[in-house]
Amino acid sequence: MQQQIPNFTGFLDFFPELELPITLNEEIHHLFSEKNKVLNQAAIQAFILPYEEEVDELTEFIPCFKIPETHDFHAIVYWKAELMSYSFTLASFSKSGVLIDRRVIAGTYSDGKRLTKSIATIDEDWTIFIVSGQSDHASSDYNAASSKTHQLELLPDGVITNS
Repeated sequence: MQQQIPNFTGFLDFFPELELPITLNEEIHHLFSEKNKVLNQAAIQAFILPYEEEVDELTEFIPCFKIPETHDFHAIVYWKAELMSYSFTLASFSKSGVLIDRRVIAGTYSDGKRLTKSIATIDEDWTIFIVSGQSDHASSDYNAASSKTHQLELLPDGVITNS
């Protein structure tokens, strides 16, 4: 049975609006996968895959949430799982569904030698605070002093910029 491609409004229905602030860490995607409707393959093909690189048949997407009160655009966060990489992506779209901007804002990545973890908090004013740290695979030790912070901002026109 072939799934019908949803219109953009139907795609947005997979993403419940959540109150901010919210912190995206490696455990929270489980909550989204339990609470939210499953993002069907037709919706993924139409609204996510055109903007993703190197996706294979094992890649999984979970709809997380929609940013509230964006008025002139829509902003969503989705989780992507692939081999040795898990990420949260913030994507903004025009009212008609045209991509404005997208950024990976949090996740866990491995190059086989080092493990990099990033946690993001999106505040009520659409400021995104990101903390990233690395550790060796051979060691479970994590040096907090080596953490790096980064700040992004979701602007009123849907552009995601460095602050």
